[in-house]
Amino acid sequence: MVLEIERKFLLPEFPAALLDEQGLRIEKEQMIEQTYLAIHEDQELRVRKISDVKTGLTEYTHTFKKGHGIAREEVEYSISAGIYEQMIAKHGAVPLIKKRTTAAWGNRLIEIDEYEQIELRVLEVEFASVSEAERFVPPAWFGRDISSDKRYSNKKVWKQLQSR
Repeated sequence: MVLEIERKFLLPEFPAALLDEQGLRIEKEQMIEQTYLAIHEDQELRVRKISDVKTGLTEYTHTFKKGHGIAREEVEYSISAGIYEQMIAKHGAVPLIKKRTTAAWGNRLIEIDEYEQIELRVLEVEFASVSEAERFVPPAWFGRDISSDKRYSNKKVWKQLQSR
């Protein structure tokens, strides 16, 4: 299992000014449909349909995550469109849909998720170690740190979407 180490921030607005000033360079944009198949305590099992906005290429993934906070265990692998469609049809859930913008910011990659069904914008930064993540000082434009705030976890947002 791989350890995913990331911090999340409640991004108040898309940083368009930084794009204009060349401080931020967009690497790719994707549309992601995310559905949870099972959630139990600190474990989750999900599938994703990920479509590249520019090329239209689509990939499908199946992911298991365990843990809370900035460091979680993760196993992710590719699945076929057919397997994805069977899982979605069997589950019958509403997918969480978000646009992900991956951008280079200095020597880091950041991911900005803008959700379609709710008013929410989150910025994520991944790290090589927990100590690196803890030492990281974000700029003010990142917004409030929500790394350990379960109210903003994708599975929590997805659960709320199911009850609408």
